[in-house]
Amino acid sequence: MNIVILGSGKGSNAQAIIEAQVSQYIGNAKVSAIVSDVPDSGILKVAESNGIEGFYLDPGPFRTKLDETAERVWIEKLQSLKPDLIALAGFMRILKPAFLQAFPGRIINIHPSLLPSFKGLNAIKQAFDFGVKISGCTVHWVDEGVDSGAIIAQSPVRKMHGDTLELFGQKIQAAEHMLFPAIMRDLSTGVIPFPIQ
Repeated sequence: MNIVILGSGKGSNAQAIIEAQVSQYIGNAKVSAIVSDVPDSGILKVAESNGIEGFYLDPGPFRTKLDETAERVWIEKLQSLKPDLIALAGFMRILKPAFLQAFPGRIINIHPSLLPSFKGLNAIKQAFDFGVKISGCTVHWVDEGVDSGAIIAQSPVRKMHGDTLELFGQKIQAAEHMLFPAIMRDLSTGVIPFPIQ
């Protein structure tokens, strides 16, 4: 299973996936490329340090989505990489219908809350400020909404009384680093089916 990772940030989930690949935890799944919308992002440094192809692609002028020209470039580039699975690992843009239709039933995202609670940006802070005692992370299929696609799996994380926002975030990130590779393993072996398109 050929995986392409899209990301905008530090790349800790990408690193966890690559480490799972090296240890053969994710079976026959393999990360072939990492693509970022931020030229100096940590995720591109993760690609470089692990000998994986990394690409920066211009996202266009909008902060939360790709413009039409950029979208075409992104689709063409990703199609050339022939991904069986596109994994959004901290990719901070909403994908529009044309992008989703180019890769039907092949895009997953990891989100740092137990969806459908605390969608969108700053989900960990949203949960912390609301005072929940359990949050966590969710892997879901990507659709046209914001963090609204069908849920594949979730991992709960308990917020203890003494937890700071930073510690709470670290605990959720640790759960992400376990859950995301596990889902890729199960997709690659057929334990979790791809949606029929």
